[in-house]
Amino acid sequence: MHGVRARRKIRLAMRPEHHNLYTRLIRPLMFRLDPETAHRFTIAALSLMPLLPRSDDPPELATKIFDIPFANPIGLAAGVDKDARAIRAWNAFGFGFAELGTITPRPQPGNSPPRMWRLADHRALINRLGFPGAGMEAAAARLTRIPRDRLGPRLALNFGPNKDTPPERVAEDYAVLTRRLARFADAIVVNLSSPNTPGLREWQAPDRMRAIVEAVRNAMPSAANTVIADAPHRLPLLIKIAPDLDSSQISAVCAAAIDLAIDGIVATNTTLKREELGVSAAFEGGLSGAPLLARSHEVIAQAYRETHGRIPIIGVGGIASADDAYGHIRAGASLVEFYTGMIYRGPGLGREIKRGLVRLLARDGFRSISEAVGSAPIE
Repeated sequence: MHGVRARRKIRLAMRPEHHNLYTRLIRPLMFRLDPETAHRFTIAALSLMPLLPRSDDPPELATKIFDIPFANPIGLAAGVDKDARAIRAWNAFGFGFAELGTITPRPQPGNSPPRMWRLADHRALINRLGFPGAGMEAAAARLTRIPRDRLGPRLALNFGPNKDTPPERVAEDYAVLTRRLARFADAIVVNLSSPNTPGLREWQAPDRMRAIVEAVRNAMPSAANTVIADAPHRLPLLIKIAPDLDSSQISAVCAAAIDLAIDGIVATNTTLKREELGVSAAFEGGLSGAPLLARSHEVIAQAYRETHGRIPIIGVGGIASADDAYGHIRAGASLVEFYTGMIYRGPGLGREIKRGLVRLLARDGFRSISEAVGSAPIE
């Protein structure tokens, strides 16, 4: 009964005429719980949703990236559904894709609590979760049960190593994940930038990145072994980078991405910066939400310039409105995704952004979302 009531509230919050229901009623109740408890409750409720049919998206939002058609460019960011528990909900919410994970080879508890904090005044979140999750076998069991021919959003799987994996075995962790889970994915995202796993960000160095990319590529199955009927011959491989890289480091990463023929870049992960973004908080961990918007925009714009627009970018960081999403797209992102914005704005945010993007495209004379990618003046 409680699960049924939760699903009814979620459906109401998704409707345009009930846009304020979440912020007036549901959010105050959820914010009485600590952030991690609220998150677990939400995912548990969403996991009970049936596979509802999704409505058609406006044709101008359709795009093709990595030779894969997307009904719209709006995605769910990694960190929301770490164990692939609520895939049916992301279908109902109208996402064009969902990035699931971060998934690790073996189950692990993550860092000790408390490890998640809201900064409501900043519309932000800080987490130092450390990849808690049930591991790849649990994710595989759930992905096996999903009827992909009825699922709307594309699925990107975000991979990371276990915390206790020694440095010389990190590349093998990514390879193990790829061998086990690639057949369920439309794309693989190699997480090299979480600030909550010691030493992980060091793998963004081009010479170290090569070892991981080669390990993942060698572990990829042939197209014949994938359950995705219209997947390209080579499964797209993306890297997720940090917003805390300086300009020269971003240039080096982009040069490596071109050299290694990486298919895409996810920009950006959470940040360790505080004062530079106007945030005063002593909590350890990665900061996400509104304060990250401008920095993510800068990284997207530089990555787009450095790769000459040849490597698709998924823009993430601070998105809470259609204007935010459009800004990342015009900076160079072919697709965009969010997490923290949904905590503050509710589950209807994706549909709100899609409606707003249609208006913004019409205002600027673009016939399709792809025409707007990278259209902002060079800064």
